[in-house]
Amino acid sequence: MPSRKYADGEMVMGRWPGSVLYYEVQVASYDDATHLYTVKYKDGTELALKESDIRSQSSFKPRKSQSSSSSPSRRSTSRSRSRSPGRSGKGRRRSSSQSREHKNDKKKAIQETSIALPPVLVLFILIFKPSENNTKRYNGEPESTEKNDTSCIILEHKLKPDLEVKRVLEQYSLRSRKDEKKKEEIYSEKKIFATVKTIEKAPTKTKELEFGGRIGTFMLVLFLPATVLYLLLMCKQDDPSLMNFPALPALESLWETRVFGIFLLWFFLQALFYMLPIGKVVEGLPLSTGKKLQYRINGFYAFIFTAAAIGILLYFQFDLHYLYDHFMQFAVSAAAFSFALSIYLYVRSLKAPEEELAPGGNSGYFIYDFFTGHELNPRIGSFDLKYFCELRPGLIGWVVVNLAMLLAEMKIYNLSMPSLSMILVNSFQLLYVVDALWNEEAVLTTMDITHDGFGFMLAFGDLVWVPFVYSLQAFYLVGHPTVISWPVAAAITIVNCIGYYIFRSANSQKNNFRRNPADPKLADLKFIPTATGKGLLVTGWWGFVRHPNYLGDIIMALAWSLPCGFNHILPYFYVIYFICLLVHREARDEHHCKQKYGLAWERYCQRVPYRIFPYIY
Repeated sequence: MPSRKYADGEMVMGRWPGSVLYYEVQVASYDDATHLYTVKYKDGTELALKESDIRSQSSFKPRKSQSSSSSPSRRSTSRSRSRSPGRSGKGRRRSSSQSREHKNDKKKAIQETSIALPPVLVLFILIFKPSENNTKRYNGEPESTEKNDTSCIILEHKLKPDLEVKRVLEQYSLRSRKDEKKKEEIYSEKKIFATVKTIEKAPTKTKELEFGGRIGTFMLVLFLPATVLYLLLMCKQDDPSLMNFPALPALESLWETRVFGIFLLWFFLQALFYMLPIGKVVEGLPLSTGKKLQYRINGFYAFIFTAAAIGILLYFQFDLHYLYDHFMQFAVSAAAFSFALSIYLYVRSLKAPEEELAPGGNSGYFIYDFFTGHELNPRIGSFDLKYFCELRPGLIGWVVVNLAMLLAEMKIYNLSMPSLSMILVNSFQLLYVVDALWNEEAVLTTMDITHDGFGFMLAFGDLVWVPFVYSLQAFYLVGHPTVISWPVAAAITIVNCIGYYIFRSANSQKNNFRRNPADPKLADLKFIPTATGKGLLVTGWWGFVRHPNYLGDIIMALAWSLPCGFNHILPYFYVIYFICLLVHREARDEHHCKQKYGLAWERYCQRVPYRIFPYIY
């Protein structure tokens, strides 16, 4: 097994991927498995480089100049005299002498500044900088014979370190990158950064563990199902106060095979809708290998087909009240299925290629990788398990559960129409689900798809937490009806509309900018260019706070809970949970973006100081 050549913290010269340019970098770490060095550039960008792409700084030290007896200028002068095609006139000789003196001065200036410009830039300077020789050539005058000296200087300065680039740029009237337009800077380097993504094929081990590491994730595997059970038992009580702890039901009452069969039927029905050859096929964001996966966008069609199927069942007088009566059993069935699915996902991930593993779920610890997800995009053929579960069974199931609670309220209280509170809760959450399905393509840019693996966290969240916890307000209203007036209902509706407007417009700005930054519709948006070739928006909603979509989410969550009144805090659990969840996500996003964008992210944070709540947090 080869030993590492460079130590952590050592300053070396690293080749920029896809080019011949070397820059000063610091060695951050070394992966024994992939034999890749993680290096950090001066702007904060971190990349994984092979040992062959790294050189010691000593190999870039300037070479000693040649002796005066064989100086380039002296050889150039003698060569020019012997090979000059004509000496007709003092003016011509004087002009040629002045040209040589001018060019020698230029060479001397280059040597004095110890240029470490990349070879391509040196060539550009020496070839395209206007000179008297070029002028002579165009006027039909003889060309200076210093071509060999030019190549000599190029070779002599090919690998010298870049110590005084600014002076050279000023000498040759070149613009620095800071003076270039932001969009030109991004697109001029687009190919280089596409190459950067393709070379990092083998992800390194996950070093920074979230959720409290192994102990924290083990506790969450036990705590999350217990929390769902606790919340549902509390809603069943006449007095759902926090101090009134519910009695635990008998274990045999929590399981019913028929209920589990209905859940499986629901899951595979949504899988059938997902596989229908309708809807457009789009590509996701590039993976670490440069590959782009294809996704079929037909979630809204699946929702329409599901609504038609439910309508047919109601027409034939199928009682959805069954879902309310066995709500606890359905939750347990979904939890059991998510556990089984998570075990399958982890076992199959053990045979997955290294480049297909999730960057955040490759720690080498069983419980941590089981929880966060070991494989990034597990697929059975073209069937993407993570993408399917993200929007289909749980999200559409949430609407079906809410509808079942509305019908249960009407049946229990003999109502000809549901209460105003129940109508508001169903309407607000239906809008949220329909919006997600209508804008299904936007989910492809979220961290759930691009960064997180598919393990217990997402499987349990998609199949259990979303349909059975997000519907908590509707379930609460069945056992604890709340009467609200029309003016109060109107005020709550305004609150929800404000939250939805912030949520949707912020996400639209981000998604449109990611897809096509050059879109004329986005010309009024300003951004900070980054070393990855992407831009950070500093106007619009993203110049207001760093995560305006989270702000809209929290306002909507509050509007969903307000129809339940203020008798108990239980309906507001979702608001409290959502704030904690988004604060955690925000902290994770901050850490991820700081590593990814380096100094550009620090500039963005100075420009936009508030994270979620303006003037507060």
